[in-house]
Amino acid sequence: MHGRVPSARPRGRTLTLDPVAAAGGPALKAGDPDTDAERRSALRRMKMVATGFLVVAGLVYLFAEYSLNNGAGAWAGYVRAASEAGMVGGLADWFAVTALFRHPLGIPIPHTALIRKKKDQLGTSLGGFVGENFLDPAMVSEKVRSARIPERAGQWLQDPGHRELASDQAAKAIRSVLAVLRDEDAVAIIERTIVARIAEPEWGPPAGRILAELLDEGRHLPLLDLMADRAHEWVEANPVTIDRWVREKAPTWAPQFVNELLSDRAYRELREWTWQIKVDKQHAVRLALIGFAEDFARDLQHDPSTMAKLEVFKREVMSRGEVRRAAGSAWVAAKRMIVEATEDSSSTLRVKIDDLLRRLSEMLVGDEKVRARLDDYTTRTAAYVAENYAGEVTSIISETVERWDADEASDKIELLAGKDLQFIRINGTVVGALAGLVIHLVSEAVF
Repeated sequence: MHGRVPSARPRGRTLTLDPVAAAGGPALKAGDPDTDAERRSALRRMKMVATGFLVVAGLVYLFAEYSLNNGAGAWAGYVRAASEAGMVGGLADWFAVTALFRHPLGIPIPHTALIRKKKDQLGTSLGGFVGENFLDPAMVSEKVRSARIPERAGQWLQDPGHRELASDQAAKAIRSVLAVLRDEDAVAIIERTIVARIAEPEWGPPAGRILAELLDEGRHLPLLDLMADRAHEWVEANPVTIDRWVREKAPTWAPQFVNELLSDRAYRELREWTWQIKVDKQHAVRLALIGFAEDFARDLQHDPSTMAKLEVFKREVMSRGEVRRAAGSAWVAAKRMIVEATEDSSSTLRVKIDDLLRRLSEMLVGDEKVRARLDDYTTRTAAYVAENYAGEVTSIISETVERWDADEASDKIELLAGKDLQFIRINGTVVGALAGLVIHLVSEAVF
């Protein structure tokens, strides 16, 4: 880069890595051992080739010098000039390439081992370069707009195979979330957000209003019919019970036939009475029950004594361990049901997900207004993220580089790029030899 070095945090907020993690975390991820061994072998071979060029230039120089000292012709001068310049160029480029990664010959010459010494500055410069050239809000917005993400997503989802894949991934994501969420944490959330919210407000007035609305809408009538039917059925099915009850209450001195007559009369009267309650919708018992329910609904809303009694009942119920354990049982059961539903491709949940994706694809492809709104939303979101969070992205680059061990980073970079850098040494030897030959030719021609 020319001019100033761009900052690693050009815009927006910055992200600071945990200092404990920065101090004790792993420096660099280990690469594949086989791949690293192959790269190291290739680097070693290229170093031998580049060194071989330098050695050949030196041997040629010695041969040319010997030939000149023993009366060789003018050709030896040209060869000596070319080989001498080739040695200089090869040595200079060897020094330059080696100085990137280590001190040449182990001598701590200034401005050598640059990657080890300038690692942090390189990370900062790299982060700044990425921030200014790849996270520019205008460029990001244009790229997102040209990508036509909603339209392409809708076209992709129209394929049944793609929808099945998306449904599988959605199910997998749900299972992953449930697997990560600990049961005790989920139960605690349920207790704080549901159980506690249920127990917090006063129950009386809302319960009274609900009961009054049910009575006004006649929702109590089926319940009264059910109670009357069950009462009559019970009386008809239990004459022995009624007979035993009458005999237990009768005086011990009463004759047996009198008890039998009383038992039979009580049974017939009870059966007739429950039958009248069952068939007569305006029976006094029915009206009395309705009146009791209406009074109770009114007292729940306006009578302090009734409301206080209900609050005592609420506290007793909500404080019971069974209620607390019910939250955990409900969560375990719900979790199991959701996991089983996500694993079964024919479950109602999976069918609903597939249907939702199908309707979403039809809307994205067929509704231009919706597609335009989504395009605008994604574009503005991308621009906002680039404008306000580019610093966090670039800080990850710079701070990650800062965490690397200097020697390990230098070795890793040399392993990745060192093979190609050896061509600089080869080119330096060859170009140096050609330059030396040209200089010698020009010197001979001029002088």
